[in-house]
Amino acid sequence: MEICVDDADGIAAVAAAGGDRIELCGALALGGLTPSAALVACAVDSGVPVHAMVRPRDGDFRYDAGDVAVATEEIRRMVAQGVAGVVVGAMADDHRLDLDILARWRDVAKDVAIVLHRAIDLVADPVAAVEAVAGLGYDHILTSGGAATAEQGAAVIADMVAAANGRVAIIAGSGVSADNVAQLIARTGVDAVHASASIREPWGDSRIEAMGFASGQRRRTDPARITAIRQAIERG
Repeated sequence: MEICVDDADGIAAVAAAGGDRIELCGALALGGLTPSAALVACAVDSGVPVHAMVRPRDGDFRYDAGDVAVATEEIRRMVAQGVAGVVVGAMADDHRLDLDILARWRDVAKDVAIVLHRAIDLVADPVAAVEAVAGLGYDHILTSGGAATAEQGAAVIADMVAAANGRVAIIAGSGVSADNVAQLIARTGVDAVHASASIREPWGDSRIEAMGFASGQRRRTDPARITAIRQAIERG
């Protein structure tokens, strides 16, 4: 059970509630960006294994040389900080992964785990892409099966698990909750699930959104939701 967080309170919530792993991001409201070095240090110090997002900007995953250089250096620094893994993704166009960039990042990550994130959900055939990703030596693939949520993409996720054949672990993510996690695991056979386990709260000042300081309400990691997901998994 992997929980994605983007602040110190989220890190503490995962540690308190017994999450198996943290996916550490900055700006989850934008789908997750590279977190700061100080936040990485905070997460590593929590004692929970940390997979840190490496995404230099929001938007698509077609990166120019500058983006790639920044992301490559971020991977090096995160490895030096002691993360258990890094989370990356790059597209050659709207329908294909950029295997050259992904291979370079696998080399830079060295001995830590490397995860292909939901960029795979944008490719023309996510199931076929599993073969290429496994061939690069990636350890995990985070996916919603090319759909808006993992529940909607469960059939494709199951096919991705079959295609992986144990060579790369498939993580089901997007819209995972205590209400659907057991059925999702049963339908797909995934090795892991990924959730935000969060609640939305108003900022308490209407100017925050109006002035562009935030997009939408505040997202707060909820230890009770982490516990509920864990219990639902254990009940099966």
